Amino acid sequence: MHCLDQEFSVFSLLPPFNVVNAQVMARDSNGQPKLVDDSTIEVHYSAIADPKGSINSTSVSKTDFWTYAADLFGKDLLPGQGLGGFYMPADTQTSQPLSYNSTAQWFTAAGIPITPWDDQMQMNPYPMLRFSAVDKTSGETLASVDVVLPVSQEFDCTGCHTTGQVATTKEPGITEWANDDNATVQAKKNILKMHDYRIGTDLENQTPVLCASCHYSAALDLSGQGVQNKQLGKPNMSAAIHGFHAFMEADSTKMEDTCYKCHPGKDTQCLRGTMRNAGIECRECHGGMKTVAGEYALTEGGSLDGKNDGHARRPWQDLPRCQSCHTGDVLDHLSGDEYVPANDGLRLFQAYKLGDDSASPILATNQRFAENPNTLYRHSTGHGGVACEGCHGSTHAEWAVLEEGANDNVTAKQLQGHTGKLIECGTCHQDGSLPLSLNGPHGLHNVGQEWVNDGKHSGFYGKDRESCQACHGKNLEGSPLSRVAVDRSFKAEGRTVSLKQGSMVSCDLCHRSPQ
Repeated sequence: MHCLDQEFSVFSLLPPFNVVNAQVMARDSNGQPKLVDDSTIEVHYSAIADPKGSINSTSVSKTDFWTYAADLFGKDLLPGQGLGGFYMPADTQTSQPLSYNSTAQWFTAAGIPITPWDDQMQMNPYPMLRFSAVDKTSGETLASVDVVLPVSQEFDCTGCHTTGQVATTKEPGITEWANDDNATVQAKKNILKMHDYRIGTDLENQTPVLCASCHYSAALDLSGQGVQNKQLGKPNMSAAIHGFHAFMEADSTKMEDTCYKCHPGKDTQCLRGTMRNAGIECRECHGGMKTVAGEYALTEGGSLDGKNDGHARRPWQDLPRCQSCHTGDVLDHLSGDEYVPANDGLRLFQAYKLGDDSASPILATNQRFAENPNTLYRHSTGHGGVACEGCHGSTHAEWAVLEEGANDNVTAKQLQGHTGKLIECGTCHQDGSLPLSLNGPHGLHNVGQEWVNDGKHSGFYGKDRESCQACHGKNLEGSPLSRVAVDRSFKAEGRTVSLKQGSMVSCDLCHRSPQ
């Protein structure tokens, strides 16, 4: 979920700037998939209506960003042009191929300036664009997929900072508060008044103000220069905002009482993926507001690359990890009094140890579900070089997203025919081209009838019992790792065995469990 300011005349925290990474897969003569680079392919994007008919093709008239972009960001942008050079499809007549990252093996559009208003000016925080692989020589479109670009303006300060609200009653030294009709403008001006009063600045007379010009933000460091100039010696953006507001943190741990006071949100669901479906909220991964502000030093292994252990966390870098809760399989996973177990007894419900105020991410000894070393989930790749997000969905919106008809789920449905993480081998491999194998993602075997045919899979158990037990249980009675992703029917042992979505696969569904 990317956020952007509701208006830019007073100050700016976040411009319109969505990022999409795309990988192109082709099959060789044997039906085996391989990633395709930019030597023969370009990737383009176009406007597409979502299943409810909402289409978002332009941004230039939906925000005042371009009125103030030069003053805020020092860039002389053309109307509709984003900070990364990209436009929304209807705002340019020029072809917009994505750039290619040879290290990650994906095509990238960094900075599509999309807004949450569709072309009928209806609010839709989950707009979609179509990304297409185009043959460089012929110009033929070879494949396409529709992708959600979540964006929200629910990032808001009006609940506390409009005149008469709680924030303005805490500063008796300020005798004149803003009275603008626009509540967002009023709140922003009041924030600058408070900043000037407390810090001794004169920001109220220097609008529009880019907050990141003084408080470093990795999200806006597009050239990767790090802390410099006026940012030196000042807290970073996350520390400044979260640290200042930490005193008002509610006793409640519910998102509506804490994070969703400012972040999207009660209406726009930033956290809406499979973790949210399980009841996990922001604090279970990130800790409280003081923690996010970096008030507590990270413990050993708590920083992404190990270089920041013992120091305050680095925003956008020292973040929770998949392996912090998905610590292994049935035979080998973390447990004990220092952890918060999930109800299934296999995974964890909190990404850091009990009593750890720094919320340093837990590191799993079993790396079955771990990201690449020193790498965030959103930058990691796995099976065949495919991005982790390519199979599981974006951070905070991992498939499947509730509700069934959510725009977030469209991509998975188009690729494999149903919601949820990509699990169907035929999504990439030609049907029938794979031998029986345990070489799938995370040690997965073939998914489909061929695994059951003639009972040939029994040979795997005879050679390597633990590989089967790791997902199907110590006694092969099934586990959360062996749940079927969709209703399935198999012909086995001379009969048809039908399984409902979510059923745990055990050996005795089809025959007697092996001894």
